[in-house]
Amino acid sequence: MHVEDLLRLESLDLTLLWGGPPLLAREISGVTATDLEEPGRFLQRGEIVLSGLVWWSAADEEGTADRFVAALRDAGAAALLAGEETHGTVPEVLVHACRRHGIALFSVPVHTSFRAITDTVYLRQWGDLSRRPAAAPYALPENVRGELSRLLADGADPDTLLTRAVDRLGTPPCYVLSATGRTIARTPGARALSAAEAAGRLKAALRVDPDASPYGQWFLHLPGVVEVPPRMLHEIAEVFAQYRQGVLRREAAVRGPAAELLGLLDAPGSGSGIGAGSGSRSAPLAAALRACGLPEHGPYTVVAVSLGAAGADGAEALGEVLRHLAGHRSVMGSLAGGRAAAVIATDSGSPEDVVPALKELWPTLHACDEAVLPYGGISTTAVTPAELNGALVQARYALTAAERAGSANLTAIEGLTTLEALLAGVPTDVRTAFGIHALGPLADATNPSHRMLLETLDTFLAHNGSWARTAEALHLHVNTVHYRIQRVELLTGRDLARLDHKLDLKAALLCR
Repeated sequence: MHVEDLLRLESLDLTLLWGGPPLLAREISGVTATDLEEPGRFLQRGEIVLSGLVWWSAADEEGTADRFVAALRDAGAAALLAGEETHGTVPEVLVHACRRHGIALFSVPVHTSFRAITDTVYLRQWGDLSRRPAAAPYALPENVRGELSRLLADGADPDTLLTRAVDRLGTPPCYVLSATGRTIARTPGARALSAAEAAGRLKAALRVDPDASPYGQWFLHLPGVVEVPPRMLHEIAEVFAQYRQGVLRREAAVRGPAAELLGLLDAPGSGSGIGAGSGSRSAPLAAALRACGLPEHGPYTVVAVSLGAAGADGAEALGEVLRHLAGHRSVMGSLAGGRAAAVIATDSGSPEDVVPALKELWPTLHACDEAVLPYGGISTTAVTPAELNGALVQARYALTAAERAGSANLTAIEGLTTLEALLAGVPTDVRTAFGIHALGPLADATNPSHRMLLETLDTFLAHNGSWARTAEALHLHVNTVHYRIQRVELLTGRDLARLDHKLDLKAALLCR
């Protein structure tokens, strides 16, 4: 297959950005997908290179793109296929770099997956050996490929797959890691890694499935200096791409029961009515818990998650985090608006372990896609199934508070210990309505006189109703402060000598 053949495939819908006839006539020996800034050591002569351009940003100097393309030229790459999804288009600076170094450049539209391109070149995915030409080049010996195919078909565990895949290399320390640093597989000589340590190694690792989302991606990592043909690494990665697909199919099988469970918890009237003594409602809940593989008795914790991006689905991000929780069983499903929720049951340890574990993992989750902010809310412990509806309400409320706080925040309901924190979980429309009605005419911030009175009220409440300290803070005479506060009381109908009225107005100010 030659580079120019890619243009003839309407299904790929590629666009040639630069490259003359001599470059398009180059023969393709294989495919490498990479987002490393300097990928030279992973490339083999004649390969086309797929890149989502994650390594480049608009703030980068021209030298960043130049170094990347120079590495392709030095390795003898046949062409560069750059994805449009990350930046919306292929940066012009990359076009210039490819022209300087003599590398044909194609743009890959969002609707064309890297996997589709890989399958086109190799004719099929790993594991379906009969559809590949007998003369296709392989780095792994035929007997090893056959054994790995049998292990995949027999449902072998990932440690066994990885160990057999690198056996002919002397079984060096090797890992398959998730996007959050979870160890999926490791060879016998590879020491255990913490999630944070493993996450720090992902930049030097090979992506297993280029089409996976930032949260569902797996990585193949060899930490030592081992002379491994790049093609062999990619063939091993393809094995785990197939294994990952099997995992996803098994997880998809529980989506129906999970949706049913969350539907029961979210249904009107599903609060205290579900539980012992309410047979009409407790029986379906018990059946739903059993169908999800969860115990019919607590304790439980409910977690709700959203991603700070329009249309983003938080289910995959939440699922990846939950896989870290040893000693806990969980089931997860999608909610309206791109949110997701999970019910976590504790098998060993303590339900109190959930909050610190998730808080430790949250920065790693954010690092999966730094352009998206993950938010989370955690309920208090639900001792019985009857309390699960309330726990879901709590988790959603804490999630709303986290979203208002921003900065990839994770909020536990037990952390809402101040009036400001409590109000943060109130829906925006409700906050706005309360502020307007509690402040009355003062809610019109376009009026300069009203803005002055609101500033005085805010300062007065912040200084615990002290006339003297308020006057000092605002550089006013005490009599002026008295006059302004009297105006506030007149316009709002509140008496600031009363504690409850002070709290009403303080809440109104916080809801603006």
